[in-house]
Amino acid sequence: MISMYTKQEIIIKSYREGKSQRAISRELQISRKTVKKYIKDYEDKLQTATDKPCVTAGYLSTAPAYKNRTTSKRKLTQEVQNEIDKYLECNGDKKRQGLRKQMLKKVDIFEQLQLQGYEIGYTTVCNYISSKEKTSPAKEAFIRQVYAPGSICEFDWGEIKLKIKDKQERFQLAVFTSAYSNYRHAVIYPRQDTLAFMEAHVSFFNATKGVYHQMVYDNMRVAVSKFIGPNEKEPTHALLQLRGHYQFTHRFCNAYRGNEKGHVERSVEYIRRKAFGLKDRFEELSDAEDYLRSVLDRLNNTTQKQNGRTALQLFEEEKTALGALPETSLTCSEQIQLRVDKYATISYRTNRYSVPDNLVGKFLEVHLLSHEIHVYSENKRVATHLRNYSKHQWIVSIEHYLETFKQKPGALPGSLVLASNIYLKQLYLDYFQHETRSFIELLDYCRKYRISGEKLEKSVFRLISSGSGGITVEKLKALLGNTESYHTIEEDSSITQISKTQLQEIAALMN
Repeated sequence: MISMYTKQEIIIKSYREGKSQRAISRELQISRKTVKKYIKDYEDKLQTATDKPCVTAGYLSTAPAYKNRTTSKRKLTQEVQNEIDKYLECNGDKKRQGLRKQMLKKVDIFEQLQLQGYEIGYTTVCNYISSKEKTSPAKEAFIRQVYAPGSICEFDWGEIKLKIKDKQERFQLAVFTSAYSNYRHAVIYPRQDTLAFMEAHVSFFNATKGVYHQMVYDNMRVAVSKFIGPNEKEPTHALLQLRGHYQFTHRFCNAYRGNEKGHVERSVEYIRRKAFGLKDRFEELSDAEDYLRSVLDRLNNTTQKQNGRTALQLFEEEKTALGALPETSLTCSEQIQLRVDKYATISYRTNRYSVPDNLVGKFLEVHLLSHEIHVYSENKRVATHLRNYSKHQWIVSIEHYLETFKQKPGALPGSLVLASNIYLKQLYLDYFQHETRSFIELLDYCRKYRISGEKLEKSVFRLISSGSGGITVEKLKALLGNTESYHTIEEDSSITQISKTQLQEIAALMN
């Protein structure tokens, strides 16, 4: 490219130094045609100009101009452009309806053009679409809002990753934020589903002791049943249940407009960072929940820069403006009927949960909650399990199989139900490996008198620490609190003598 300095040099060398065009071309290493062109242009301007010094200064300080050489795109015709524009317009409609994942990609548009018989390259299609996307619309204006106390509360989900017993798992954080006070409430759930959505609201309203007049949601699947046109959304049955019970109204944000619920958008990120940015390892999920509550208490008691007051102080003002809380909480459960298989388990979402072995073959009523599963037979609860969100797991309790073990004691050592309880398995191997029936008797006693595994473990430890001899079922029963009645036995019988000896040992242990 010739610069204006080169143009100056050409004219100066030609007129001041009297050099030929060939010499100037050779010295400046540019084409003779270029040298000839600039000299001719300069001479033409001098002949027609009245003020020659101004022409000289203006011409020599102006960068050279070049003719635009536009070549018509032979493949990207107007017809092809119109077809591409139709697909882009279709993508725009889908984006407005919240169907971003169903939009056509560039390669899809290219394939459609090929199917229609257009001979065009993929790169040409990509370049045209990119040029259309570069034309950015005018920047959006935002309207600052003023909120009345108790008027609006926003809800959103956020994903967190925690290590429970050194195993990393994904959880969902249900977050509520008041638009007026910035008061925050959050609960951890294993999954973002309908039951968790409903239970989170019950937990929040129980905590606030009142109901906000309007709840704000984005286009989450647990709140939006389906889209009706570009702007209207139909709420889910769960949201309608919550509305009917707690008497609040709701509003959905526009698709991909996080600013329309900016309080909770910031709260999700803020709580996740403040609570689990440094601490993300817990022994139990309940420990993480307790820790989250302590962090929320601290955040709600932190002075806010914008008003110099804490969220808790502002929330106290809101309480009088909140709607009345119903006397009874909304029951959040899904009820289904399941049949008990030959392993005395019911199957739900690839996982098996045990029930008492006398119910094999029967249909049972199952109440599903976000964290638990309750099983009923003839309106009586027969089993309760923590929900497991993994795949193909067996969640079994040994007390459900004791009647079968009494008939088939040989099945106990290799059973899954014993292997799944690490403590009981070790207790059996250490002290009852050759007394299977006695071990089953001990478990049956614990079931009958509702003795927890923790109490059994403490009693075994106490018996071992006392050094009173071997561990027997009779000694453990005495420590656990035997409430059974005994028959009278003759004083001089051998059974009486053995019993007295054992009682003496137990008495010494108690003392």
